[in-house]
Parts: sequence; structure tokens; C-alpha cells
Amino acid sequence: MDFFRDVWGFLKVRKKFWLLPIILMLLLCGALMIFAGGSAVGPFIYTLF
Repeated sequence: MDFFRDVWGFLKVRKKFWLLPIILMLLLCGALMIFAGGSAVGPFIYTLF
């Protein structure tokens, strides 16, 4: 949790809020690959990338 608190502090102090959507999309894509990698949906997900 300290990592997320540090990232939020960095974004707040440096006024880099434009990075937030990029970080969220990277996290969502990573979670999609992790959760769908072991299922039958895996081959369809990998064709997107």
C-alpha cells in the first residue's frame, strides 16, 4: 500500500494528474491478461495484442 500512497503523493505534489489514466489503463490491461490467461478466453485476448 505504501507504493500506491507514494505514487498518489507524487501525482499530487507534481501536478501530474494526466498520468493517472495511463497508469489505470496499464493496470487494467495487466489484470485482464492475468485473469484471462488461464481460461478459455485467453487465446481471444492475446489476438487483441
